[in-house]
Amino acid sequence: MPLMRSWVASANTATTDFPLNNLPCGVFSTEGEEPRCGVAIGDMILDLMAAEEAGLVAPAADPVFDVPFWNEFMELGPAAWGPFRERLVELLDEGSLHRQAVEPFLVPMAHAELHLPILISEYTDFYAGKNHAFNVGSMFRGPENALPPNWLSIPIGYNGRASSVVVSGSPVRRPWGQLKPADAELPHFAPCRRFDFELEMGAIVGRASEGMVGVAEADEMIFGYVLLNDWSARDIQGWEYQPLGPFQAKATATTISPWIVTRAALEPFRVPTPERERPLLPYLEEPGPMLYEIDLTASLRPEGGEEAVLTRTNYSEMYYSAAQQLCHHTTSGCPMNVGDLLGSGTISGAAKESRGSLLELSWGGKEPLSLPDGATRSFLEDGDTLTLRGHAQGDGFRVGFGECAGKILPAHKDPVGAGR
Repeated sequence: MPLMRSWVASANTATTDFPLNNLPCGVFSTEGEEPRCGVAIGDMILDLMAAEEAGLVAPAADPVFDVPFWNEFMELGPAAWGPFRERLVELLDEGSLHRQAVEPFLVPMAHAELHLPILISEYTDFYAGKNHAFNVGSMFRGPENALPPNWLSIPIGYNGRASSVVVSGSPVRRPWGQLKPADAELPHFAPCRRFDFELEMGAIVGRASEGMVGVAEADEMIFGYVLLNDWSARDIQGWEYQPLGPFQAKATATTISPWIVTRAALEPFRVPTPERERPLLPYLEEPGPMLYEIDLTASLRPEGGEEAVLTRTNYSEMYYSAAQQLCHHTTSGCPMNVGDLLGSGTISGAAKESRGSLLELSWGGKEPLSLPDGATRSFLEDGDTLTLRGHAQGDGFRVGFGECAGKILPAHKDPVGAGR
């Protein structure tokens, strides 16, 4: 598919994340105005609340864009999603007859503040990247026992905290927790010393379910995707995770990008999941390609320093697709809600420079990374800003997500003498 040209000139460059091919969904505000729904086009945002009030878009009989989240629109389902996208293309296409009517509702992105695009109902994080799972398992159990016995048969996951999900740009404070060094008999309470990022994608559930759904139906339930950083306190996790897995180590924050790139925009970039090392049970078999070719990077900028790319990887490295994860999530009869967020799990490639976390990149701290200013990192330090970026590359255009960034703030002072 070639670039779809728009009368919004900034949407026609090869380097913008937001050409007419994309039209991602977000929530924004401007000075003195309440947050409202918008769609990114080039370096502008189309104010959908205003456009709906003017009758330019009308996805439903009653307004759906007069609230600061996309849940009400998503609840209309795929039958409304497609025609709405077609209407946006009609309004913004280079040859559109509606430019004069639409132009007053464009807001410069540089003048806008971006917010969480949805009300997040529930949050589930998976462990579905094979290279990541193998690397982490090798560090703690050796390569011969790296993958748990069930890993090649089931998308492993855990239920996280929807309340801890924040939008890009929100600061992240270093957490306190119980730490137990290997040479200590008992734990102590202190700020995390091994704070880390995890480069992931997040899938947004746009249609509710009751009972089990198949992989194809699960794919149709997904409204779109965001970049996702599942911040991780490795030392807290090492002490608490047995036998029930992550708890406080994963509850500090999960940062997502502010723009939801719809499944329709990613359709041209579908690729199959990798060849299976052993057959999946029939309910998890895919009827077609369910992954996407999306280039991903993670960069670190020390406070006052120069940004450096830590890793380059691709979403196609996943062993299980979001549709398989969502399908498996429903097998117990678990209802899925509009606004549910599914984290893919850390996306690591086979090469060292494509590992999706500092735990892997520094191999548990044994191989610190060098930064441009000569400093090194095994894990994140206070003042560091970690930024995820991603895009699918088309012919002369790209479909991107914007930035997913967070700055590490120092831990709060000792809360009521808790560390004594």
